[in-house]
Amino acid sequence: MEDRTRVHVFVNGDVQGKGFKESIKEKADEQGVVGWVKDLSDGRIEAVIEGPRDEVYRVVGLCRAGPNGAKVDAVQVDREPPKNDKSFKIKK
Repeated sequence: MEDRTRVHVFVNGDVQGKGFKESIKEKADEQGVVGWVKDLSDGRIEAVIEGPRDEVYRVVGLCRAGPNGAKVDAVQVDREPPKNDKSFKIKK
């Protein structure tokens, strides 16, 4: 049985308008995880990532590093119970 994990992530820093959401979606699709990512009005990025533990934390690793041009100051990661989302999407 797979070790299914769900995390709620908030990324602080110069992260909006840098291709951050798109890079997170690409990594999520590559890792086969589900959830969503969106910009917050306070300048942070918010994401929920769910799937096998190792794959989820590979995407969290990208959240910590950010894509080229982004400057990540802090990342908050909170675990949640899995909800079995069906895909990964970018929310408006």
